Amino acid sequence: MKRYSALGLLRGGFDGHKSWERAWRAPEPKARYDVVVIGGGGHGLATAYYLASRHGVRNVAVLEKGWIGGGNTGRNTTIVRSNYRLPEMQDLLEFSLKLWEGLSQELNYNLMFSQRGAVFLGHSDSDMTLLAQRGDALRCNGIDAEILTREQVRRLCPLLDFSPAARYPVVGGLIQKRGGTARHDAVAWGYARAADALGVDIIQNCEVTGIEVEGGKAVGVQTSRGRIAAGRIGICVAGNSSHVAGLAGLRLPIESHMLQAFVSEPVKPMIDTVIMSQSVHCYISQSDKGEIVLGGDPELYPSYSQRGIPIRIEEVAGQAIGLIPALSRLRMLRCWSGVTDMSFDGAPIIGPTPVENLYLNGGWCYGGFKATPGSGRLYAHLLATGEPHPITAPFQLDRFERGAMVDEAASGPLPQSR
Repeated sequence: MKRYSALGLLRGGFDGHKSWERAWRAPEPKARYDVVVIGGGGHGLATAYYLASRHGVRNVAVLEKGWIGGGNTGRNTTIVRSNYRLPEMQDLLEFSLKLWEGLSQELNYNLMFSQRGAVFLGHSDSDMTLLAQRGDALRCNGIDAEILTREQVRRLCPLLDFSPAARYPVVGGLIQKRGGTARHDAVAWGYARAADALGVDIIQNCEVTGIEVEGGKAVGVQTSRGRIAAGRIGICVAGNSSHVAGLAGLRLPIESHMLQAFVSEPVKPMIDTVIMSQSVHCYISQSDKGEIVLGGDPELYPSYSQRGIPIRIEEVAGQAIGLIPALSRLRMLRCWSGVTDMSFDGAPIIGPTPVENLYLNGGWCYGGFKATPGSGRLYAHLLATGEPHPITAPFQLDRFERGAMVDEAASGPLPQSR
């Protein structure tokens, strides 16, 4: 694989961009792989890349029902941060954030990772108390966090409504300056290209229709392109984990819900950071193309549809305009929905299943994109060694039997109820 470089880009300019190689191959499936990863999203492709690059396991196939990055990888709001509340989540997301910081160079692919900062807004004294508690917990764990006064928030985000009649008054905030955004589809393409260069087979349009279990062990998969034997099988299909695990007779503590997001028409730079409000649950950023990216709560009913309901868009737009009145002048350009695995404690599931040689990475609720590099790296460790990495040890599937929840939202046994 040729490395991308400024010289290569210049050469492409002279030859009409006819000299570029395919970024990844389109191989036929082999009869057997050491590891089969089901799901060609960011997490699955990252897992395959780290299996090959860190563990020397190169006889790996990534099986994708559609096209790579066509699922939740390309259906999110691209926010990257690690400022979670619980230490288990902090360790996991901080591990991932550190990988993000060198990922474009490692993959030789511009992921457009921008550490523009991520701000939680505080709308009341009680909000600020909770933000201060979170900030203290983060700093005790060595993660950057800084409380902002109202005036500091005003200097950072001058278009927020600071008037006496503001619908959502801003009294301060909590910022993680290392947070930011990355281009979501580039993450899938970058990992795919790098994994392919190490010998990983990325097989698109290959639906897994069955998981073969013999004597309590997973031994292979049935696909729309024939049977494939496997030493180990990793499920990595955000939004469809329950359905795929069901092929092996498993039932998961997960509900699948829709999560919508949308963008405005592109405008000149007006928002320099990522703005989030957990009281309102609205998040706002501006893409490199100038579009205002908006997201909010998921649809709170189970569905595998990738089409949300208009009332959610109206609700999020109203919240965003309440925070930044200038957004009322913009037109919405497009919207999309992803299907999210909502676990019953709001935390992911990364670990073995009751079926030997079958492993699960899912239940990310609506926080999966930011965890992509860390999730892939740690899941690769599990698939290569058969043992959980210490960081993922709290996220085993059997925690629901043991009552050892990682309840980030502190909302009890509901699918990430708020």
